[in-house]
Amino acid sequence: MRGDRHDKAVSRQSDLARRAAQLIVGRLKEYGRANYQFRANQEPSYYVRLLTSRGERVLWGKDLERALAVATTQPKIGDMVGAQRVGRETVTVTDRKRDLDGRVISEREHYAHRNQWRIEKVQFFAERAKLARRLRDAQADVRESMRVHPELKSTFLTVRAAEEFATRRIADAQDRERFLDLVRAAMATSIRKGEPLPEVRLRERSQTSKAPQRSSPARHRTRDDEPTR
Repeated sequence: MRGDRHDKAVSRQSDLARRAAQLIVGRLKEYGRANYQFRANQEPSYYVRLLTSRGERVLWGKDLERALAVATTQPKIGDMVGAQRVGRETVTVTDRKRDLDGRVISEREHYAHRNQWRIEKVQFFAERAKLARRLRDAQADVRESMRVHPELKSTFLTVRAAEEFATRRIADAQDRERFLDLVRAAMATSIRKGEPLPEVRLRERSQTSKAPQRSSPARHRTRDDEPTR
């Protein structure tokens, strides 16, 4: 029974992660600042209105404003775009209770998760998916790939460095291939999401061991040591 509950919990988390990573595609109809759900008694937020194949959809989240501002393709009203949740951060939220006149009569703080978004024209995601497939193809001609996609040069060089590292340091052929699959998969995922290309730093283990450092004397915890909220 316990194993079944664990499997169901893992499956639910996997489904949530899959849904969070889904690309929401639609025509950009409107965006801007507004009270959440357009209700006067809610806190200020940001919305993006899309016309999708299933009808109109309104996305809410303060990070949407940043996502539009930093978008590589700079989407405009009328463009076909893709919106994707790419992460989330923990934030402190203040719940305010108001009376009938809208005056705040009480406040309560609590922690919540804020979605982080990426919004680009659909062509951006299509191109990224193509680049990710090329990178995952271990048999691809690297020189030809770099000629066609010069923006991937540093990425292919990093994969090449990983291959050399694996040849020197990993004796078992299957372990070597698993390691390289992980490197390629990590980079392909970043490319597909439109994230900055990751740099894999490979270090040889030092032949001489360093003397263990003494831990600094314990000190009393001060207010400066408290985690930032």
